[in-house]
Amino acid sequence: MQAVANVIANRVKHPRWWGNTFLGVCMAPYQFSCWLPGPDRVRIEALTADGNHWFQTAQALAKAAIAGTLPDITSGADSYFAIGSEVPHWAARATPVYSDKWHHFYRLELAAPSGEPEAANGSVHAVPA
Repeated sequence: MQAVANVIANRVKHPRWWGNTFLGVCMAPYQFSCWLPGPDRVRIEALTADGNHWFQTAQALAKAAIAGTLPDITSGADSYFAIGSEVPHWAARATPVYSDKWHHFYRLELAAPSGEPEAANGSVHAVPA
């Protein structure tokens, strides 16, 4: 969860097509699979903090990210995808800056000049265009 919060914070720090606020970055179309229509979104929208350790952890990480006090364990990553899924086109020639058991993380804002859509247009989870 911390690494994903780092990606969101890094996107806010380096605004591009994905937005320039925490809300804008989180809700950018097709960037975070939890907001796509389907069972994951239904489950997330039904969560409450009452006795839910994961919700409380996510909320604490979000507060720290917004406050600028969350350490960046991703080396500035602004994109990621799930290990085991098809490698998205934007990651094909990029090198991960951080990996954990579940995801590879990339810092694409350094991969190409600002405004070059191929490098900058990476969704967080591979979503067919």
